[in-house]
Amino acid sequence: MNWASKQAKPYRVEHGKKFRLKDFDPGDTGGLKSKEHAEELLQKGIASMADLQDKLYAQHSWAVLLIFQGMDAAGKDGVIKHVMSGVNPQGCQVYSFKAPSTEELNHDYLWRSMQRDPERGYIGIFNRSYYEEVLVVRVHKELLDNERIPKPLITKHIWEERFEDINAFERYLSRNGIVVRKFFLNLSKEEQKRRFLARLEQPQKNWKYSASDIHERQYWDDYMKAYEDMVQNTATKHAPWYVVPADHKWYSRLVVAAAVTETLEDLKLAYPEVTPEQRKQLQQAKKLLESEKQ
Repeated sequence: MNWASKQAKPYRVEHGKKFRLKDFDPGDTGGLKSKEHAEELLQKGIASMADLQDKLYAQHSWAVLLIFQGMDAAGKDGVIKHVMSGVNPQGCQVYSFKAPSTEELNHDYLWRSMQRDPERGYIGIFNRSYYEEVLVVRVHKELLDNERIPKPLITKHIWEERFEDINAFERYLSRNGIVVRKFFLNLSKEEQKRRFLARLEQPQKNWKYSASDIHERQYWDDYMKAYEDMVQNTATKHAPWYVVPADHKWYSRLVVAAAVTETLEDLKLAYPEVTPEQRKQLQQAKKLLESEKQ
């Protein structure tokens, strides 16, 4: 088992039925005692990703979609910034999903995500996603009214139906060469409190504070139940969840980097082979360039 598999495998959930959130420690560091050691491994992962992404882009066949979910202050922005720091920006497409616009509410809830699926050869990154529809909308059921769904369709089975639709959508993506990997940044309530206080006490972090942060914290238990149910019902072999310990940012970044590296390695990527005809054209081009007068 290589270093990427060793770091990522403990947090990978492919079959969600037996998943229990209590079995995953937000403060876990995988036995690593040193932040410096983790940083060394992270840089190794970033270097590997850069090489693999170059081949992904050149091959122009597969695409990879990375989905990040987590409570406020879980570190989604930081993970995306640090883990993807070494890859070519031209090969990435990043979208942060906020509250849906009027146009988006006039469509089905998957519509806005479908518009942003990554192109072949690209790594797509969703900072929040269609999973908000079984998280925040489930916790605040009044938000369903804004979606203008016909009343007869809003039944007690609506969440199970959404899980079915999401699974079908992700299966469709995988069958079309879009590899889906999902990350739940598993933050403890105590660590969220500490980070919120830092936002309030440190002037350089005041801009991160939002009144909605404290409001949503009141629904912590409801969100944890929703997250657990989400993983239980949407963790599959072709679109697994990684329940990433998020209390230590240096470790959560390492786990995500390891998971992305392992995903790209599994694709057996390679630069496109040059055909005999193309090789002939290359030789002709070389001769023309060499025959130019200085």
